[in-house]
Amino acid sequence: MKANRELDLAWDFVTNTNRNIFLTGKAGTGKTTFLHKLKLQSQKRMVVVAPTGVAAINAKGVTIHSFFQMPFGPILPNADLNSSTGFNRKFSKTKINIIKSLDLLVIDEISMVRADLLDGINKTLRRFKNRDLVFGGVQLLMIGDLQQLSPVIKEYEWQLLSPFYKNAFFFSSQAYEQCNPICIELQHIYRQENPLFIDILNEVRNNKLSQTSADELNKCFQPNFVPNENDGYISLTTHNHKANQTNNQELEKLKAKPKTYNAVVDGKFPEHSFPNKEELKLKVGAQVMFIKNDSSPEKRYFNGKIGRVILLDDEEIVVNCPDDDFNIITKPELWENIKYTVDPDTKAISEDKIGSYTQMPLRLAWSITIHKSQGLTFEKAIIDAESAFAHGQTYVALSRCKSIEGLVLKSKITPNQIISDSNVISFNEDSKANQPNDEILLQSKRTFQLDLISEVFNFYKFLYPLNRILDVFYKNKGSIEGNIEEPLITIKDSITNLLKVSNSFNTQLQSIGSKTDIPESHLSIQERFAKAISYFKDQTKSAIETTLKVFSFTTDNKAIEKDINKQFDTIEELLATKLLYFEGLNKGFNVHQFLELRAKAVFLAKDKPKKQRKTVIDGTTNIELFELLRELRNQIAKREDLVHFQILHKNLYMLCVKCYQRLNKS
Repeated sequence: MKANRELDLAWDFVTNTNRNIFLTGKAGTGKTTFLHKLKLQSQKRMVVVAPTGVAAINAKGVTIHSFFQMPFGPILPNADLNSSTGFNRKFSKTKINIIKSLDLLVIDEISMVRADLLDGINKTLRRFKNRDLVFGGVQLLMIGDLQQLSPVIKEYEWQLLSPFYKNAFFFSSQAYEQCNPICIELQHIYRQENPLFIDILNEVRNNKLSQTSADELNKCFQPNFVPNENDGYISLTTHNHKANQTNNQELEKLKAKPKTYNAVVDGKFPEHSFPNKEELKLKVGAQVMFIKNDSSPEKRYFNGKIGRVILLDDEEIVVNCPDDDFNIITKPELWENIKYTVDPDTKAISEDKIGSYTQMPLRLAWSITIHKSQGLTFEKAIIDAESAFAHGQTYVALSRCKSIEGLVLKSKITPNQIISDSNVISFNEDSKANQPNDEILLQSKRTFQLDLISEVFNFYKFLYPLNRILDVFYKNKGSIEGNIEEPLITIKDSITNLLKVSNSFNTQLQSIGSKTDIPESHLSIQERFAKAISYFKDQTKSAIETTLKVFSFTTDNKAIEKDINKQFDTIEELLATKLLYFEGLNKGFNVHQFLELRAKAVFLAKDKPKKQRKTVIDGTTNIELFELLRELRNQIAKREDLVHFQILHKNLYMLCVKCYQRLNKS
């Protein structure tokens, strides 16, 4: 793709900052190509989702509802997603780990995503990654054009949602309003080249069609136009039944014998995601459209190219396209349905193929609905937008055509025919007036890197599990024995001190250099960082790691034991993460290196073999005697119908010690 300023800016923001981004642009500005490049070249751990099955297949991602396991229907902001009846909200460990290690979430066709669904995504990301940050701290890239497809919402659904949202669009969501997003609008149009046609399309898009432009557009009005058989015109209409009726009528007119091609569905590939008819009926002479880009190196066809069938064979179809001096031998193409998983060796987020759909990449194309023409480009199109009923339909139809010369209007276009949502127009105007520039980019880069450095030295997460164990201990002293309070208080005091030092360190870094100096390439910041790594590593090892080794406890209360072990596991995981950071960044701060370490930290506990926890009796008393006394205690409890820890609870340990001491003396 030829470079342009907006695309370069968008790339820099996505790859070098943590800003949430709405990437928009008129039809044909390269949004889809940008996404494909990002998937191939980004070093961030990313997942791509889309609101519909077909959109997800085209984006080579998964649907929002399948990845986030969302209930269908309205999602109220104050509702508990986990209590949704009839829907599985129990996430697998693999998916939880993917979310925990996620850097970037891409939502394609964001214009179709409702406000309540985006808030539902926010809730899920916060649940598994970071409850204190919008979208759990995951960066969002939202791609789409609000002037094209809009969210589908039924009247009864809006009645439920209207108390919480100004409108149904994603930008009305609570999460979007909190996430400090930037909007980048791609300006260069690759589809059309005629400046006059581009200006007319812009006026239609913004619901500001002037009479002069309407007059120019309506020069294409030919109500009785009938194309020649090989001209390659496709008719765009508003309703499905109109398109199907036209295609079936034209197919019936052909005298040739029909041939049916059956799709091969392998594995999991839901019917609503089928990219083409499962039974494709064609005849020689039928006008067809390619519905996929050519996967072969020759790149002979693209999604939306129009041609005519000249030969039907069992394994191939020969198509001739206007203006081509060659015929296209078309063979079945493969569409893949994927799910995201974690590579067991590299821990990278990988795409696992779970199903496929194989079919000829063709469909009948005398007519197509405006909705299904989304994302396609036509050399020649006949448009009947008289019955346009939805926001953006007229603009989508007109912008499919490469030139005004290839456009035929069955009905005249008038300003009152162009349906545009006032909320969208207002949002777009505001976004256009606040486009980010290079200075904001540099500030965002600096903030992103300083935030990552702050994360390296942030010990705040240690406090909850430490306080939880102490709280359990203080409330259940009679049921717990061991070396608990002293080591945890020591660690807590050390954490408090490290938090003070890290806050002071972060304040110092903020004052070094200008607002646009990047820490990664700033010598003074790197020197301070290296000293901080050395200090925090030493303190962590001496004050936390060493002290944790003397922590031990025993209890007969299984609930207490489970709670303490859970919190202690968390402390050990946090400790391992910090030591991983300090070791991995000892040569200086590097964004890519840190992101890799952060992802690796998610899998530390999973990969580490479960070690036997030290108990209070280890090495201090006769273990065999202790177990005999415990068995006696359990027998008495059963006989007296008591809970076992109500008998001898704390005294069991002391009795064992005294008996052992007396036996040694004798």
